[in-house]
Amino acid sequence: MEDKLVTLAIHTYEKAQILKTILETEGIEVYIHNVNQIQPVISAGVRVRIKESDLPHALRIIEDSKWLEEKDEEKAKEPHRFKILIPVDFSDYSLKACEIGINYAHKRDAEVMIMHAYFSPYFPTAAPIGNTLAYQLKEEDTLEHLRDKVVTDMEGICKTLHEKMSRGELPEVEFNYTLREGLPEEEIIAYGKEYRPDFIIMGTRGKDRKDADLIGSVTGEVIELNRVPVLAIPEDVPFNNLDAVKNVAFATSFNQRDLLVFDAFMDIFTGYDIDIHLFNISTSRNEWNEIRLTGAQEYFKKQYPDARITFTVLDDGDLLLAIEKFVRDKHIDMLAFSTYRRNILARMFSPSLARRMLFHTNTPLLVMHAKS
Repeated sequence: MEDKLVTLAIHTYEKAQILKTILETEGIEVYIHNVNQIQPVISAGVRVRIKESDLPHALRIIEDSKWLEEKDEEKAKEPHRFKILIPVDFSDYSLKACEIGINYAHKRDAEVMIMHAYFSPYFPTAAPIGNTLAYQLKEEDTLEHLRDKVVTDMEGICKTLHEKMSRGELPEVEFNYTLREGLPEEEIIAYGKEYRPDFIIMGTRGKDRKDADLIGSVTGEVIELNRVPVLAIPEDVPFNNLDAVKNVAFATSFNQRDLLVFDAFMDIFTGYDIDIHLFNISTSRNEWNEIRLTGAQEYFKKQYPDARITFTVLDDGDLLLAIEKFVRDKHIDMLAFSTYRRNILARMFSPSLARRMLFHTNTPLLVMHAKS
């Protein structure tokens, strides 16, 4: 019986080639799949496949090899450059996220990676043995057509961005793109561990259209499952540059986690002229006494003497409604929340405030993870 192929690992094109070389040196036949034929060097999600009978030998080689660690050590020695990851689905609102990301990258001298993950489900059918080859060829043709369409769509959004740059509508910023096959939320998380961005910017629909929206739910999953700050941009946001943001509200309960997150928040807005409005999310008006408020004001004045920070105590009652009223009254351009990783049962039955707000507002949301 013919030895079937199994997937040993999924890597970038570069790492897949390194692993292929190592295994072939040990006499193991290797096949790599899912290579972007247009730009193979920036391919991600490349599958390294081997014969099933070679699997035990290959796993021993990987366990004994330090090739991945050595590569990471080399990268660690390189000067760090701020990285921005922009997942897109080729919609108008993901184009808006690209524009905001490019403007932000220009100000931070950051590098930009645009990413798209496409899902190609495989549904096996009970085909007669004589039709197996024809069925496989048809399936491969369909997947090839899907990949071609994805490449065309990605090149289209890149062309649009370059045209905006040439007309002076966007600053000249170099960017790359990558395509991944799989469920969008899973691939964004997986690629984030590989690319290690400092900031993720994603488009999402407005609150009135969330029910039929895929990327909205994807954004929610990315917020919950990664440790990188995520900026969610609703489709109706009137600006494409964070220079237009003047009033940012930061939700806090003034615990130690929030204070650490606030440092990351201030780093994101380095060089921006904003007014910061801190508001409470974990205590009622009756508990928020004058002593606690005075102490908080003194702490932030000492830590951030040049920042313009004000404090608001929300009305008691429905928290989401209180936040919406606060956003209207203070003309808030962006909401910032801290969140932290919770187990899957907690996420299913008690969604974080940040995720609830994602499906409840047309205001951009900046979500940062506090350490548990």
